[in-house]
Amino acid sequence: MSERKYFGTDGVRGLVGTAPINPEFAMKLGWAAGRVLSLSGTKKVIIGKDTRISGYMLETALEAGLIAAGIDVVLLGPMPTPAVAYLAQTFRAEAGIVISASHNPYYDNGIKFFNGQGLKLDDAVELQIEAMLDEPMTCVASDKLGKASRLVSADGRYIEFCKSQFPQGLSLEGLKVVLDCANGATYHIAPSVMRELGAQVITHACEPNGVNINHECGATHVDTLKRKVLEHKADVGIAYDGDGDRVMMVDHNGRVFDGDDLVYIIACQAAEDHMLGGGVVGTVMSNMGLENALKAKGIEFARSKVGDRYVMELLQQKGWKIGGESSGHVLNLDLITTGDGIISSLQVLAAMVAQNRTLQDLGAGFTKYPMKMINVRYTPGTDPTQATEVQTAVAQVEQTLGDKGRVLLRKSGTEPVVRVMVEAEQEKIVIDSAQKIAAVVESMSK
Repeated sequence: MSERKYFGTDGVRGLVGTAPINPEFAMKLGWAAGRVLSLSGTKKVIIGKDTRISGYMLETALEAGLIAAGIDVVLLGPMPTPAVAYLAQTFRAEAGIVISASHNPYYDNGIKFFNGQGLKLDDAVELQIEAMLDEPMTCVASDKLGKASRLVSADGRYIEFCKSQFPQGLSLEGLKVVLDCANGATYHIAPSVMRELGAQVITHACEPNGVNINHECGATHVDTLKRKVLEHKADVGIAYDGDGDRVMMVDHNGRVFDGDDLVYIIACQAAEDHMLGGGVVGTVMSNMGLENALKAKGIEFARSKVGDRYVMELLQQKGWKIGGESSGHVLNLDLITTGDGIISSLQVLAAMVAQNRTLQDLGAGFTKYPMKMINVRYTPGTDPTQATEVQTAVAQVEQTLGDKGRVLLRKSGTEPVVRVMVEAEQEKIVIDSAQKIAAVVESMSK
């Protein structure tokens, strides 16, 4: 990642109107991607976006750049990120582009790429695109220019795909579901999927206006969802983020189930159905309780770096299928090639129906360890995590915790912050230990 100038772990992202998220760069990026992708025979690219107002601007700029490079463009309009990955495969496009900044506010946006197999582009391809960005922009001959079209059936195709991933013979009849679509890309997809499978659906944040995406709603703001579940006496609440690749759920009592909870439920059901096919991948931020609960079920657990990209890499290395992050990214490679909030929530609902149990009951075998996270700012260009005093403090806490807890120290990839995380069985020890280490990190950060 250190070699990259523009691409991060999830494409190019930033504040709208400032480089690189402006029309000039988007057009050049479309051209550069088109030039690189055309070397392998690519002549068709699909573009989807979430509901941010800036999506119109970036979509048009990308379209112009791709066409100038001789690439045909198929516009999907607002579609969840996993839908673009899926449609890139089924529409036989060689690549898919998503215009989204996921769970960020409307004034941020981003551009990310999938290949024709619905997977994120290889590092080598992204580096080739970055190198092409340094070249002067050209235009193919007029008779070689790409063409643009709009796929008006995109939402219907994806709704049918999502429904096809729900087990035959099961139905959501009798379930009352509150759906929070974050005023984002799932607003016209998820309610139809749930209703057509038989659920009684109450919607929230399904009226995007270009600037209300993720605003006090969705997977990162579940308080309103909790209130609505209790108010309507619903069986379950489901919240997606702005581009639909994350999901959080709420049981009938208002308890929030994060990605760790959902991975546990999905993995246990897969094991019950003899469909697990190996172990489960989490990240270094996954709760220690998840690891212990899975091991109690005889399910192996492994940790990757933070980021669904790294969860995917480790799953592929091990030949496993199920993994995820506590933030709500859940992967099941038997069903789709990337994190999909709608399909993940359907897997949990299927487990509820198949076992005739509540969400609360399904999560009963997993007890979270208390966890404390403290963010400590540091001076850019320094690395307090390497200070002897910090490493000594960490070693002392680790010795005290033994195998009953753990410490994680990591620098943020997006801001000059050291994240100090401690988890253990006793909350007081967790808080005291995290504060002790954070104080030492802070003293080394000035």
